Amino acid sequence: MAKHVHAFTDDALGTHDAVGLVDALHAGDVSVTEVVEAAIARAEKVDPELNAIAHRGYDRARAEAKDPRPGYFAGVPTWVKDNSYVAGMPTQQGTDAWDQRPDQADGDFARMWLAAGAIPLGKSRLSEYGFLPSCEHPRLGPVRCPWDVTRTAGASSAGSAAMVAAGVIPIAHANDGGGSIRIPAAVNGLVGLKPTRGRIPTDRLADQQPVRIVQDGVVTRSVRDTAAFMREAERIYRPLHLPPLGDLTRPSKARLRIAVQTSAMDRHASPEVTELTMKTAALLESLGHHVEEASLPVSPTFQDDFLLYWSTLAMFLTRNGRRLHGPTWRLANHDQFTFGLASHAVRRLPKVPVAITRLRATRRSAERFFNQYDVHLSPTLASETPVIGHLDPMQDFSVTLERLLRWMSITPYQNVTGQPSMSLPLATTAAGLPQGMMFSAGSGREGRLIELAYELEQAAPFAPIYA
Repeated sequence: MAKHVHAFTDDALGTHDAVGLVDALHAGDVSVTEVVEAAIARAEKVDPELNAIAHRGYDRARAEAKDPRPGYFAGVPTWVKDNSYVAGMPTQQGTDAWDQRPDQADGDFARMWLAAGAIPLGKSRLSEYGFLPSCEHPRLGPVRCPWDVTRTAGASSAGSAAMVAAGVIPIAHANDGGGSIRIPAAVNGLVGLKPTRGRIPTDRLADQQPVRIVQDGVVTRSVRDTAAFMREAERIYRPLHLPPLGDLTRPSKARLRIAVQTSAMDRHASPEVTELTMKTAALLESLGHHVEEASLPVSPTFQDDFLLYWSTLAMFLTRNGRRLHGPTWRLANHDQFTFGLASHAVRRLPKVPVAITRLRATRRSAERFFNQYDVHLSPTLASETPVIGHLDPMQDFSVTLERLLRWMSITPYQNVTGQPSMSLPLATTAAGLPQGMMFSAGSGREGRLIELAYELEQAAPFAPIYA
């Protein structure tokens, strides 16, 4: 039996999700100071085994607990992923390539999230620049899954997901440029929604990309926490080009047309994951939804185009490091996977404009697909969570690349199309590990996904780690 690592205990946090904690704070059952102290104690209890913390900001959190900002989440402790800017905290992007300095100002995401009242305890760890779907830093070591510490906590939002799953806090920041909300949610038994492009404010560098693949969000243990985050984000930042979400609190009565697939780009899910996906499809049918097998319209060039675009980001970061980070920047301190990505781009630079054009065109075919179907179901990941070392960033680049492409073959599609996509903890492997199921919809249709998630959460309650 795999060793579970968690911090759930009879303290001020208890087993509350974020909404439950807000209710307890409003009722006066607990104080903000008690909640923050409990979260700090929990973090220090489990981090020696999980290795999820990039920066501790406990003094600031204790000071804020005495006079929390207003907002729905006032007094709720959280972590911010270490690739988003928070004034007074360093942002290291998961790399040793430069010396840490405190940020001078909040980034766009942190400004919104902190305006909702959340109290950051510090920064959570990620893989270098978020490139790998496993956080295994050569010096700092791996972020480990609370459900089985011999396995990866996923990535790139590994630290946030590990701490939410382990009960350190109920909700934490994550962002997703190729699956980095959904992958760690799937691995750690959490809810992870990648919103529609433009729904949530993102930091400047993500907004400047030719194809805006990165979107910010949170990982949570309940659907209502994700829905509450989306509601509060919309109150602070209302994207007028998208339909409003409002306050989503229950399932819809509408029955949906749902497409299901278990392979992508000629890569098939493992037999166990295929079986689990089809069981989810059967559950949907039993609830009255119409389900049929149908595949997303993925171009034969999509994988190569995405890999090339993804690689150009590594090339940009390694070529412009000194300009971005100053004289302490050290090229040699990057891991081999980052170097491999950068080299992949350098060898194929003339192909980049065509790849970008084709990626941008993907959205049109995807929207046509979602005129036919309301929701698309697939496994979030193609096989069970790998052990630490399987995706080691210091091993041969070609080995790591082939392994990650087999494991995460489908999540990048929604980053390119900009459509919403959500991983739910609906399945468990024979080894007792969470296996996420992924639901996607047309642009602006997060509400449809959240309402379906409520229905599935009621029909197949998510298993907590402490059970």
